[in-house]
Amino acid sequence: MAKYSDEFKVMIVCEYLTGRLGYDALTKKYGVKSTGQLRAWVSAYQKYGVEGIMRKKNHEVYSVQFKLDVLSFMKRTGASRAETALHFGLTNPPLISSWKKRFLEGGAEALDNPKGRPAMPEKAKNVKKVQKPAQQDEMTREQELERENELLRLEVAYLKKLRAFQMDPDGYLEKHKQRYHSNSKKNSD
Repeated sequence: MAKYSDEFKVMIVCEYLTGRLGYDALTKKYGVKSTGQLRAWVSAYQKYGVEGIMRKKNHEVYSVQFKLDVLSFMKRTGASRAETALHFGLTNPPLISSWKKRFLEGGAEALDNPKGRPAMPEKAKNVKKVQKPAQQDEMTREQELERENELLRLEVAYLKKLRAFQMDPDGYLEKHKQRYHSNSKKNSD
């Protein structure tokens, strides 16, 4: 997958917005993978400004509930990945596909597993790690039950939200759209 610099994306979006060239001409002129890619940049720019097309500098972690809300919205409304990403303020639409794949393969529990290697805590960097026996790495029965309870709570919350959405889709979406946008503004400050 081609990676484009933030400056390049801003430049090509601004050139499109001047109205001299269309999507097809600009993708050919600059060798962009597809017109769909350019359309997504333009939509994100129009909705969120420059921040909408800039690559995030820090890795953002989304809650399982947020991921379920995104997937539910996409399924219920029939919105595309790009439309769903714009609605929820996500700048990486393919992320939704990976959430969907993980959900279909392993349910809500699979959405809880962070991708990649977890960051090493500062304390562990400074202190020499002592080897533990393999048995200590496994979860106790109590920990397994606590995890299962948490996942069941998440599933119940998801089903409640789904029912609320089915009863009043427009009211539900408007209410949650405002909440997600206010939360994203708080997180960016």
